[in-house]
Amino acid sequence: MWLAENIVAFRTIVIKEIMRFVRIWVQTLVPPAINAFLYMVIFGTLIGSQIENMSGHPYIEYIVPGIIMMSVITNSYGNVVSSFYSTKFQRNIEELLISPVSNFTILAGYVAGGVARGFTVGALVALVSLLFTDLQVHSFIHMLLIMFLTSTLFSLGGFINAVFARSFDDISIIPNFVLTPLTYLGGIFYSISILPAFWQKVSLVNPVLYMINGFRLGVLGESDIPVSVSYLVILAFIGVLGYWAMWLLRHGVGIRT
Repeated sequence: MWLAENIVAFRTIVIKEIMRFVRIWVQTLVPPAINAFLYMVIFGTLIGSQIENMSGHPYIEYIVPGIIMMSVITNSYGNVVSSFYSTKFQRNIEELLISPVSNFTILAGYVAGGVARGFTVGALVALVSLLFTDLQVHSFIHMLLIMFLTSTLFSLGGFINAVFARSFDDISIIPNFVLTPLTYLGGIFYSISILPAFWQKVSLVNPVLYMINGFRLGVLGESDIPVSVSYLVILAFIGVLGYWAMWLLRHGVGIRT
């Protein structure tokens, strides 16, 4: 009985989350596709035409995996942080807390919604990239698995941000001042092999570097980081953030008044 109730609750949360971003697709799905198109026009075509091959690939082809992952990261994070904070703000969260639904089910439902949006946007950006390059996927398994794990990780991050947020302004602080710098410095537009030795070592501190390179390996078969290290870093962060999110739910931090 308990399992059946939680399965129904999980399915309901996921459907609600998917319908939420699909219903306002002009705001949630179109802008990332347009942004990706502009990145590819400006960096891939205009600037990229003046740049030699990067790691043996045309520059536009090299940056496409990074642009896809940037869209996946920001949209997975943004979906959960805005949705869960809205639930707090409207006090709908109280209905979940008093229901016979486990904290894990609540967290998994919102994370699955973030993953769904991340995959949807990632697919749209990949389709946009076909206007610029004939992308050949090296390994679908690595590509999809890295995308899934990365989307899960940033959905968890968005959930934690939403728990601590006290206003709608608070949900934009982390994306603007943390995610954006880490993403742009994560090897989207360049290989760290072209950096001086010191900055190569500094870049290794950036967790996004491992995600983008893991995904690039799946798409192009090219990576600055061993894929095993990429998996290890992503899974370690998922473990830490997942435990933290469960702890926050269990103790009602930022939720119960």
